[in-house]
Order: sequence, then C-alpha cells, then structure tokens
Amino acid sequence: MRHRYDCPLRWADLDLLGHINNVMYVDYLQEARSALLRSCLRVAGVERHEGDAYVVVRHEVTFRAPLLFSPTPVAIESWVSDVRAASFTLDHEIFVEDAAGLRTVHLRARTVLAPFQQAEAKPRRLSDLERVALAPYAEVDPDAGRVPAVRVDVPRESAVHHPVHVRFSDIDVYRHVNNVKYVEYFQEARISMMRHLKGALKDFPRLSVVVAQVDIEYVAPMVLRSDPYDCWSTVSRIGSKSWTIEGEITAGTGSAPDAPVLARSRAVLVTFDPATQRSVTPPAGYLDAILATLTNPAATG
Repeated sequence: MRHRYDCPLRWADLDLLGHINNVMYVDYLQEARSALLRSCLRVAGVERHEGDAYVVVRHEVTFRAPLLFSPTPVAIESWVSDVRAASFTLDHEIFVEDAAGLRTVHLRARTVLAPFQQAEAKPRRLSDLERVALAPYAEVDPDAGRVPAVRVDVPRESAVHHPVHVRFSDIDVYRHVNNVKYVEYFQEARISMMRHLKGALKDFPRLSVVVAQVDIEYVAPMVLRSDPYDCWSTVSRIGSKSWTIEGEITAGTGSAPDAPVLARSRAVLVTFDPATQRSVTPPAGYLDAILATLTNPAATG
C-alpha cells in the first residue's frame, strides 16, 4: 500500500524559469513523509516521547520533468522500500494526473531515515511496534539494494568556496538546520560557482540549466550561529549535455583538509531549452570552458 499526500503549491515556490524550484520538491517530500509517519504511528499506537526524532540520513532525488504552478495540489505517493535494524527507506513519487488518470511523474526520490534520541544525541534501533507501523506501506524490492552513501572528492585547493550563513528560519523543531535547507545551501553554492563562468561563456549563446539529480548525505547537524559555515564545490564530471558538481559543507575552519564535514552533495546539471522544455546539446567548447574555469584555482579564487 502507498500513502498519498496532496501537497498545495505556493507562488513563491517558483524559480526564474517559471518551474517549481528543485529545493521545494524536497520540502514537499518532507510534508508527505511527515503525513505518512503521523498516520502510521498513530494507527499502530506508537507513543512519541519528547526528544524522539526520525532524522534524514540521505536523499537520492531524480527530477523527471519540470513542474509548473497550479492551484491544484500535486500528488505524492510514499512507501517503505527497506527496513533495517536502525534505519528505514521511504521511496517517493511526485506526479500529476489528468482527467483520464494518465500520470506525469515529475520526481522520484529515496530517503533514508534513522530513529534518533535527541537527549543522548545518538541513533537508536527501530522498535517492534515501529516495524508494525511501517509494515502496511512496505513495497520491498529485493533487487533495488540499499541507497548508497554519497562519496565525493572536493579538493580544497581548487574548489570554489561559498560561505553559508544560517538564518533563524532555517532551524527545525529540534534546533538543528532542517534537512531541506542543506539542499538550498548547496544550491546557493552552485549559483555562486556559476558566477565564475560569466567571462568564460561570453562568446557562447546563453543557455539555461536545470538540476537533473541531487544526492545528499547528512553527516552531522548544523546549528544556528553567527559565524558562517564553509561550502566547497568542484566539477567532477563533464558529459555531452551535463556536468556533475560535488560539494561539501564543513564546520567553517578554513581550507584545512581535516575540517569536519557536515554534509556531502552530488548534483547533475543539464543544459536546457525553455522553448522546447527539453535538454539540449551545447555548442562545441561550451562544457570544456566550464571545466577549464571551474577547475582553475586562479579563475575561481
């Protein structure tokens, strides 16, 4: 059985292309996830105590098609795809159905969660009753495998630096930065990185860029503080229509390679034609110019 949640859209959710911004999809997933957990835990009689939490360990998000604003809520189906001793995985699908029931899928995602004790600041095992609560929504695919950890290679000497300033409104009920905000921080870092490309791409036609895939690993919590955190980004791969940006958020101790890592991200960006709403192959030399600029410390400093 799948849990369905109809999520209202907001005008402020739109980006410059008139699409729902990629960060907002993850916010919608949070709404759907919360609705599922409230429902299944209540039905199973699971008592939630103060300090009990389910924290996000990682996201694996695939953007399938742009979503436009509509006064009609977008549908989100969620189900349990894996249950371990101290974690479980929820799969999600965000879609729109037409009058004939035909479905356009805009996003597919997997989210790994772990039960967590706030007072002791440590994870715990799932209880038998929690397993019972999740069971009605189980659709376990034995061939799917576990959601892999996000591994990145971000050399500080050539990576683009972006300071991350935490806002009061970024904080969740547990006094940590909400998981959705990490996605926004990495987006801000990518935008900062793209500013370095203005000169390198001046002789090419202007192309739009959309996010096709985002994977995030949450390593340690971020909190509200006056000093900024550090975000480091680098281009790790160039394809025919896309490039991959890997990033790390660290505790803000400078460029030292041993600075504590708080989160890791891998994002795939695709060149996009707003007129056709499809990916396009950029002109020859376009992606090479990006790689040369963003892997050159002198150009990105």
